[in-house]
Amino acid sequence: MNKPSDATLVIIPTYNELENLPLIVGRVRKAAPDVDVLIVDDNSPDGTGDKADELAAADPQVTVLHREGKGGLCGAYAAGFAWGLDLGFTVLCEMDADGSHSPEQLHLLLDEIDRGADLVIGSRYIDGGKVVNWPKKRWLLSKGGNTYISLALGAGLSDMTAGYRAYRRETLEAIDLDELSNAGYIFQVELAWRVVSEGFNVREVPITFVEREIGESKLDGSFVKDSLVQVTTWGFKHRLTQLTELSRELKKLVAHEWKTSQRHKRNH
Repeated sequence: MNKPSDATLVIIPTYNELENLPLIVGRVRKAAPDVDVLIVDDNSPDGTGDKADELAAADPQVTVLHREGKGGLCGAYAAGFAWGLDLGFTVLCEMDADGSHSPEQLHLLLDEIDRGADLVIGSRYIDGGKVVNWPKKRWLLSKGGNTYISLALGAGLSDMTAGYRAYRRETLEAIDLDELSNAGYIFQVELAWRVVSEGFNVREVPITFVEREIGESKLDGSFVKDSLVQVTTWGFKHRLTQLTELSRELKKLVAHEWKTSQRHKRNH
């Protein structure tokens, strides 16, 4: 019997990951030989795109999608999702090129997809999850930020900024990817929240997140402030919508009870 994960695409966005790319692709192909890999390169000036072409030429299960300029992580994933959906993949995964997401743990995400999940997030902050080689301050900032985000949005998830994910194609097809925020990594939060809001089955599995050893992080310090401001705005609008809907339902209930009482009086 076929499983959704039988047709899995792992999307790896790259920008200046010349040294890391062969390592991560090699690990993916060894840990999950049946999956296909799509490298989405944003015209890296260090030659990452050329290296990606070499890897693809040597392996029919590796493909490269070249984009002009540095278009951002959200745009890279959106392009990768569109490519994978067009080719009929039933599961599409996000994975960083820097080795922070262990390909050896990919099966944890895919197993949950096969058990019925619509989106599986590799989480650092549930039981069994952990972070390696982060300063305590950075861990506290990330953990606290994720706690705030989940509470503000009422999402019930522990790691909404996580970038190690597996989606069923039906989940992505239900979301308008063109509407996602293209600022930093906040789109990960927005995408997870939209999936939750649509009523899909979202699960988290514990992963070990390892800080990159080669190259520099693309994340700047403004991300935390900008993200929390944006999430607070979304959360306020979400609560306001809930209150409006609750008020509407209460009015309907009161009107119904009043009509019922009037009918009761007329009958007696």
